[in-house]
Amino acid sequence: MKILAAFLIVASQGPRNLLTGGLSEQSLAAALIPVAQWHPYPTIQDRAEWQGVPQEIRAGFIREAQQYLGTTWERIPATVTLQYIRSGNRSNYDALNTRQREKLATLVFAEVFENQGRFLDEIADGIWAICEQTYWGSTAHLGMQRAGTGLPDVTEPIVDLFAAETGALLAWTDYLLGDRLDEVSPLIRKRMRAEVDRRVLTPALQRDDFWWMGFGERKNINNWNPWINSNWLAAVLLLEADPPRRTGSVYKIMRSLDNFINIYPDDGASDEGPGYWGRAGASLFDNQLLRSATNGTIDIYRAPLVRSMGQYIYRVYIKDQYFIPMGDASAKLTPDAELVYQYGKRIGDPVMQGFGALLAQRRGPYRPGSSSPGRILPALFVAREIATAQAAEPLLGSVWLADLQLMAARSTPNSGVGLYVAAWGGHNAQSHNHNDVGNFIVYGDGKPVLIDLGVETYSAKTFSSQRYEIWTMQSAYHNLPTINGVLQAAGREFQAKNLSFNETANRVTFSADIASAYPAAAAVQRWQRRVTLDRKAPALELEDKYELKQWKEPVRLNLMTPLSVDTSKPGAVHLGGRYVLTFDAHELHAAAEAIPITDEHLRSVWGDRVERLVLTTQGTALRGSYRVMLREAK
Repeated sequence: MKILAAFLIVASQGPRNLLTGGLSEQSLAAALIPVAQWHPYPTIQDRAEWQGVPQEIRAGFIREAQQYLGTTWERIPATVTLQYIRSGNRSNYDALNTRQREKLATLVFAEVFENQGRFLDEIADGIWAICEQTYWGSTAHLGMQRAGTGLPDVTEPIVDLFAAETGALLAWTDYLLGDRLDEVSPLIRKRMRAEVDRRVLTPALQRDDFWWMGFGERKNINNWNPWINSNWLAAVLLLEADPPRRTGSVYKIMRSLDNFINIYPDDGASDEGPGYWGRAGASLFDNQLLRSATNGTIDIYRAPLVRSMGQYIYRVYIKDQYFIPMGDASAKLTPDAELVYQYGKRIGDPVMQGFGALLAQRRGPYRPGSSSPGRILPALFVAREIATAQAAEPLLGSVWLADLQLMAARSTPNSGVGLYVAAWGGHNAQSHNHNDVGNFIVYGDGKPVLIDLGVETYSAKTFSSQRYEIWTMQSAYHNLPTINGVLQAAGREFQAKNLSFNETANRVTFSADIASAYPAAAAVQRWQRRVTLDRKAPALELEDKYELKQWKEPVRLNLMTPLSVDTSKPGAVHLGGRYVLTFDAHELHAAAEAIPITDEHLRSVWGDRVERLVLTTQGTALRGSYRVMLREAK
């Protein structure tokens, strides 16, 4: 038997500084390959390498690009930009912005594959349209400028996620096509370089006050850091012609990345959830351009933390498209297959490699649709290898991520059959936080039974002071109790305490006191929650033992499910006709309500409705407990 307690130890450690700890800026200058000599991938002139990409993939890019010939390059009206502050809608602006980048990237690779000049004019139009675009970032991020949200201030270029992505896209376009663009006009590349410098390279180098860099007061930086830095890095390495400025920029990127790495927990887990792994741990992996540009001098992939950051994505894998959906993460994900495979290969993890191969097998041949050449390029050149690699599904028997305070277990290890249970503690100030300390989920044969809803389509409200007015963020719509009519509150002080994880061959148990996740109005002294997977039964056992300071109203235990709910029999609630939830009918009374799903994103995961089952306590005792068991109906 093993019992592990969760203690956050990062705060007691000194900075890891994996990138800059052993390398000065002067040493970097000596190691950095000059821009004219750095050749990370083939260009359009290197025909043999491009012919090595599978024909099906090449044909797919050309076929997609042909549809763009002669089409209009959309402009983004001021009124669409203003929708964010007028109605809270950011989706219309972001969709227009993303389409431009994806269209250009597809055209560029089609030209590289075909090499006949057929797409060059369309590419030139795309480059010109993007260079003419007032602002490359998201309208939701304009709060970074001193003028605040609304319209972009052209006198203050700000570097956000998509400004950096656009800069990298143009840099890779310049690198891949080179003087072929000069055949259209020699001013195209000059314009691209000027715009990338004005909008990304210069402001990112000169300013330290972009919060995502981690140089200011805000230290809880998130996926923005490696995501932006990886794109800034690509643009610097490919376009910056001045050697001292190139070195200084790269070293600043390394310092900023260290700020991100230094606050990451030892277990490598992301409190933003698996939906953001692709732009957290995976974006750190994108910064492997540092390894290429220094001929291997900079290589952090042997570090245990970096290894764990990669492995997180399969440690929270349930089955098929389902992953543990903490915070704003969706329950359904499709991780980048080639990225997972290559990360696994770099850290020497055959399980992760096999998972990447499985994801590629499920998807089929690599297809256009990304706007990021920094990810498209490595995917293309690993395509033949991943197609023949051994696929494997990571059905781990149990997982305990002590820093994240997350457990997961299967009733049948190494199998998708049976029950899968996950539970977590944490606190209510995590990145992309939901008020969900002590939440748990249950899946049966890889399908959802008791769920975490995830998040609706992002709007202005999502990242504002009104965030917790959104129902999916509230504890009442998680598998949690409402105590004395009071929900959990947001903030670092609202946290789980006295955690433990216990695993034997037949039972896996997670326990935490979640009383501190509730504000004083809840009048709760102790709320010890225990979530147990009984592998032998198999069954999920939930036990809540509580001590109240004052009784105001009955406790309501909320349970969310996508299944139909039958509460006709006291003490036994049937879910979807397959599962039964049993409890003492003298202690708890069951009622259910159907909740229609109107949000497009949530509908894509759960359909047009979910059910909230509410079990209400009987009596007015200050101390008490209840026990609920879920198993397959006989």
